[in-house]
Amino acid sequence: MRKLIVLSWSLLILSAAAVAQETDRNSPVPLPADVQEKCLRVLRAGLASDEFWPAMHSAEALTLAGKGEEVRAALKPRLPKEEDDQKRCGLAREIARTGDRSTLGAMWKILADEKSNGRVHAAESLYKVAELGDGKVMRSAFANSDNPKLQMMAAAALARGGSPAAYQLLRERLHDPDRDIRKICGWVLGLLGDQRDIAPLQKVLAAETDPLAKAYFVNGLACLRDPGGRAAIIKNLSDNDPAIRTYSADFAGYARAVEAQPRLIEMLDDTTLDVRVRAAQSLIAFSLPPAALKVPIAVVSDDIKVDVYQATKGKPRYSEGSIIPLQDDSLLYATTEFVGGGADHTSATIVGRVSNDGGRTWGEQRTLQENIGKQNVMSVTLRRLPGEDHQPSDLLGMFVLVKNSSADLFPILRISNNDGSTFGEPIRVTSEQQPGYHVMNNDRVTITSKGRMICPIATTEDVFKKSGSHFTCFCQLSDDGGKTWRPSADRVDQPKRGAMEPEVVELADGKLLMIVRTQLGYIGTSTSTDGGDHWSEPAKLSVPAPEAPATIRTIPSTGDLLLVWNNNFVAGQGHGGKRTPLSTAISSDGGKTWTNTRNLESDSDQGFAYTSVLFHKDRVLLSYYVGKIGAGPLSSRFRSLPVRWLYEKP
Repeated sequence: MRKLIVLSWSLLILSAAAVAQETDRNSPVPLPADVQEKCLRVLRAGLASDEFWPAMHSAEALTLAGKGEEVRAALKPRLPKEEDDQKRCGLAREIARTGDRSTLGAMWKILADEKSNGRVHAAESLYKVAELGDGKVMRSAFANSDNPKLQMMAAAALARGGSPAAYQLLRERLHDPDRDIRKICGWVLGLLGDQRDIAPLQKVLAAETDPLAKAYFVNGLACLRDPGGRAAIIKNLSDNDPAIRTYSADFAGYARAVEAQPRLIEMLDDTTLDVRVRAAQSLIAFSLPPAALKVPIAVVSDDIKVDVYQATKGKPRYSEGSIIPLQDDSLLYATTEFVGGGADHTSATIVGRVSNDGGRTWGEQRTLQENIGKQNVMSVTLRRLPGEDHQPSDLLGMFVLVKNSSADLFPILRISNNDGSTFGEPIRVTSEQQPGYHVMNNDRVTITSKGRMICPIATTEDVFKKSGSHFTCFCQLSDDGGKTWRPSADRVDQPKRGAMEPEVVELADGKLLMIVRTQLGYIGTSTSTDGGDHWSEPAKLSVPAPEAPATIRTIPSTGDLLLVWNNNFVAGQGHGGKRTPLSTAISSDGGKTWTNTRNLESDSDQGFAYTSVLFHKDRVLLSYYVGKIGAGPLSSRFRSLPVRWLYEKP
């Protein structure tokens, strides 16, 4: 009998491996109409049930099936009434999963509350929806070794956001003496890991004695395409333990174990509600391409590159863009559209397009800001304005430069209370008592942890002054959500043409770092210890740079700084060299040193500049202009990469 069992087990493994080789797991597997309808009946019954967590799992699966509006209608009235923080996290997570970002703040608040019973659930929920905010609260939870479960779930969220340190800790703790910690690590590494995690998972599986814990490791191996794990997860679908059947049914979909379809259909009649729900979810998952699943295993590692705004003869320049997620989780990409020419003073408006699939495709173009200047409007920045507790509010701010002449340029702010459908009346950021040419680059407004809004501006009397223009930098500051503004006390200067096109980033210690464009072969810097009012003497970053704008941001999952710039300098050449390549580098010491240099673009015949940067879910989203050097026309490109790409070796 033992030989027969071993033989049957071997045949099962070989059969599963053969099917796996023959099946393209990225191809949708259609469901018969009657089975699809039965799945929806199971899920709707689950959503309406008194069993809370199966109801949340049903909500997840219904959203996957395209029934997000139905889920929101069922769950949003429940969230304000729910008093238990663990359940509040479940409700907020599933509402957020439908594309409604309004509930993210509830999870961040619970995560930050040291007295809450829901902190682990908050970290887990934020991991599942790939949301870190600015990352500070999650990084703090990751550092909390006194609460191992919280630390591991924070590690999961940060690893999904690209943190190498979080990955390392998950791999180390896979061998932890605490079984619950091992289970969490096995579960997460199965979804986020790679081939190097297979052997360690096999090792802990072989040593494990608890059947449910074994199932966790089996599921992880199956997701990593290990043939033995794949065969074992199929076997576990028929286990006597309903918990093992539930987790196996759940992970069959993540692992794209499509050969399990017949068994999963049978499981729609299982005696346990959560088994039925998870079987329905995986059947629906099989019917969709992996990129549509919005779960960790389906996080696409591809490089999305789309020239969203392509230059034409009549509209030869699209440049200086900004991107922001809307409350329905779509992306709004705004940029400047120049008409009839490509010079900075040519007539232009601000236009926008929306993507509902992470930037792969884009909707129809619409005008966000008509030309209200005597010459143009340009250089847009989109930002969520600060609200309660300095957290992002529902208000969407659009900053734009209004250009009247070479001696009259100023930024304005318009605020939308309907997520960008319309915008209110302009608010001048610099007053009429501040004359001159005031440049604020695209995607440049900083909102500090204390809620202060900072507009970094380079100013000169007249950009076309015959004796030559000289720029200095200062900041316009607002502490009331953009209603009123005042200038900083200090200005920042550099030799030759001066300090140009500044950006400001808040460092981990609360100081502010300003970077500026110079003519000196490097990126100039200055620091502020009082929120941007006073600035230090000029210094520089330790990287070469031409006379071109650079962008600097904090990576939420690590707290490191990201620099995007043209890694090139040629003394004596116009502007200090070409605006190529377009590169990234990382600093873990507040900008003192830079490592992990990688090229986003390296075509020596093309120029790339005026970058915007947004960290959204587990990806870094960028926009920048692209055009043949010296040829004139400029298109505006969207780029999306996994954050982990920034840390990988080329």
